[in-house]
Amino acid sequence: MAIAGNMIIGQELVKGSKKAIYAVNPATGEHLQPAYLGGGAQEVDRACVLAEKAFDAYRETDLESRAKFLEQIAANLAANVAAIVERAGLESGLPKARLESELGRTINQLKLFAEEVKAGRWIGVRVDTAMPERTPLPRADLRLRHIPLGPVVVFGASNFPLAFSVAGGDTASAFAAGCPVIVKGHSAHPGTSELVGLAIQAAVKSCDMPEGTFSLLFGSGADIGTALVSDRRVKAVGFTGSRSGGTALMKIAAARPEPIPVYAEMSSINPVYLMPEALMNRADSVATGFVNSLLMGSGQFCTNPGLMIVKEAPGLDAFLSKVAGLVSVAKPSTMLTPGIHEAYELGVAKLKSNNHVQLLAQAQEASGPNQCCACLFATTAEAFLGDPKLRDEVFGSSSLIIRCKTDEEILELTNGLEGQLTATVLMNPTDNKRFTKSLVSILERKVGRILFNGYPTGVEVCPAMVHGGPFPATSDSRTTSVGTEAIWRFLRPVCYQDFPSDLLPEALKDGNSWNVPKLVNGR
Repeated sequence: MAIAGNMIIGQELVKGSKKAIYAVNPATGEHLQPAYLGGGAQEVDRACVLAEKAFDAYRETDLESRAKFLEQIAANLAANVAAIVERAGLESGLPKARLESELGRTINQLKLFAEEVKAGRWIGVRVDTAMPERTPLPRADLRLRHIPLGPVVVFGASNFPLAFSVAGGDTASAFAAGCPVIVKGHSAHPGTSELVGLAIQAAVKSCDMPEGTFSLLFGSGADIGTALVSDRRVKAVGFTGSRSGGTALMKIAAARPEPIPVYAEMSSINPVYLMPEALMNRADSVATGFVNSLLMGSGQFCTNPGLMIVKEAPGLDAFLSKVAGLVSVAKPSTMLTPGIHEAYELGVAKLKSNNHVQLLAQAQEASGPNQCCACLFATTAEAFLGDPKLRDEVFGSSSLIIRCKTDEEILELTNGLEGQLTATVLMNPTDNKRFTKSLVSILERKVGRILFNGYPTGVEVCPAMVHGGPFPATSDSRTTSVGTEAIWRFLRPVCYQDFPSDLLPEALKDGNSWNVPKLVNGR
């Protein structure tokens, strides 16, 4: 595979006609070739026409064929690791080891969804057999299955050029559900997107899937994204990015004649709670673990620990001094794009200029363009409660320590937090469990994943994972964008009443060849 500045529409390679996009190497500021001309109304219409045409055929593929399609995408990516990692490194500034790990995760989640497809649990078959003799009213034969929503638009993420982009979790789960996918590639890594898109296109062809099962479009600005979300043939959206971007798509989708769901992962500051006994007995290890999590990937993770909440206690000042010392010797690291770096600098500057916030430490000075210099700040619970701006996400290696006087202040502060992806509790067995239970009771209403004695960066791709949470962490707190539960975002239930057996979908037939799990008469 080789990049050539093409969009992918079905089995065609297409040059756009709109403003050119160039990837930028954030480590050098160099514009990378080739140019990617953006798509317009014609390309959007063509991709949507093909997706709609493909939908009925693709959604009824048998489980084995659909699983093989996902496995073939994974195999095609595995066969092109070197080229994909090399280009992704140029476009993101991320180190080779990180990108190899991320591509491995992308491949493995495709395989995981292939297994989920074959298991058939997601079809959710329920059968309530007829009761013609029941009085006073007989019961009809009722059977339920879940079917895919329709064509899905996926927006590639800037901070994960592989795992949350063209072949990432949104695409994999939509394919698994039976939905054709149109990806709007992120402008920060078009070459990486094209390489991954070619791998998917080849799998569509070799697995004999309908042509419109997959397309990849590019475009600068909001026009092409707006056009895709507005198109009547699109039935759902997957998005990972900023709160402003996600809410803009939500408004477009809600204003359509037929509103559609937008599954957007957006903003989270991921509070970490340090309990008194843990502070007293393992301050050094907590300081090291917290700073390592804060610095990981220049803080460009949606689960970056942007907040630490701790009660005043002996040893707190020494602990903060230890954390500050670790931050102050941290080396600056390249951020993903000039735009992300600029936003980070603005966020840090706002905290520095806040009279109620103290700068505890800043990493070594930058030695190149677009480098993140980690920052550690502190404030009081009173100041945090009185200033909503202190709750804004700073995307990068920046964290705010909140010093609280009492347990009640901690609970009040937690009650006032917005929705989050994660919350972390660092505690020892001797810490106050009654208070911890009260805290957890609040956190269950606020976050999607609660961790004990760990750190939030790093999201395992597995059936039990929840990567979601109340707004603004996501647009729909009932869902997850990571793990096999993500498939349910793109499905809806349909009931079949008194159907002739030969007209029933295979999964609903008695003794069906798919042998999927089912609930029969409540058992």
